[in-house]
Amino acid sequence: MRKYIFLFCAIILTQNITAQEKEVLLIGTMHTVPKIVKNSYKPLLKRTLKYHPEAIYVESPRANDTISWEYLKDGWSKNYKKFYFLAHSLQQHFNFSPKQLNFLLKKDFSKLSNQDLDVIINSFGYLRDYANYDFYRYIQKYGVEGSAKPTRHEDGDLTAKLAIQLNIKRLKAMDDLQTNKEYHDSWQKCAEDGSKNGDNKINQKLNKKDYNSAIIPALFRGLGMHVNKRKSLGRLDQLASFTYVKNKTKSCLLGTKYWNQRNERMAQNVGKQILANPARKSIVILGAAHIIRLEKELKEKFPSIKVKLLNE
Repeated sequence: MRKYIFLFCAIILTQNITAQEKEVLLIGTMHTVPKIVKNSYKPLLKRTLKYHPEAIYVESPRANDTISWEYLKDGWSKNYKKFYFLAHSLQQHFNFSPKQLNFLLKKDFSKLSNQDLDVIINSFGYLRDYANYDFYRYIQKYGVEGSAKPTRHEDGDLTAKLAIQLNIKRLKAMDDLQTNKEYHDSWQKCAEDGSKNGDNKINQKLNKKDYNSAIIPALFRGLGMHVNKRKSLGRLDQLASFTYVKNKTKSCLLGTKYWNQRNERMAQNVGKQILANPARKSIVILGAAHIIRLEKELKEKFPSIKVKLLNE
């Protein structure tokens, strides 16, 4: 009898553990795609809808990442720079109410009035939450059906449409741009080194191989699926991390260091939020060059989270 009781308890325990296991699907994107392949995000949207995530993580700086925002207020992105000063202004003049924001976020997307959306947008601006500020501006502009024409970018063609269809009210930011300036400085100097020692020829060869391999898939709306193949992800990682170089110059090594550190911090941002969040299934949508490193870091630092790639 004890044997059967033990077996029954073991089965229940296993079921509970399985039910509580958290997993994350990593989706690599192409950011803005050319007009000729404007529908490239449609197959990715279809696949991610089938996965049915309960939380969406996006490549956007977190509201409380003061180091990244200190860089971004004068950094490379005009949108982030504009948003930084808008957020600062809203913090001085907007009457933010957490209770009002939470009340409005409980409404169906279709029931939100233009006035409601103004309050939500200004609230996320006040919170310096660019991901959700931009998401609700998309809804205000295109409505709950989304843009009829492709926006040619993952934010509109993938993230926003996925969140609306799955009724996910808040996106989760996971990016880290604390050393972005140092990374780009190293990138430029590594390229200068490569023009002298021949490593730029390796770079050009990898880029050509990546481009040629994508031509046929792109013609049949398969660019997004192709980019998420491990071979493609590996090439993109090599190019972004400068690990293709034969001559390990100081600049190239620094570039690799800053690239790895950024991905390590992004993995921490994702992993910690997943563990603290009740959602069992999550999805991360970010530039494809990050996927290999992010996968590695998540598996090493957060072994309790099951990490999946799109084509595996």
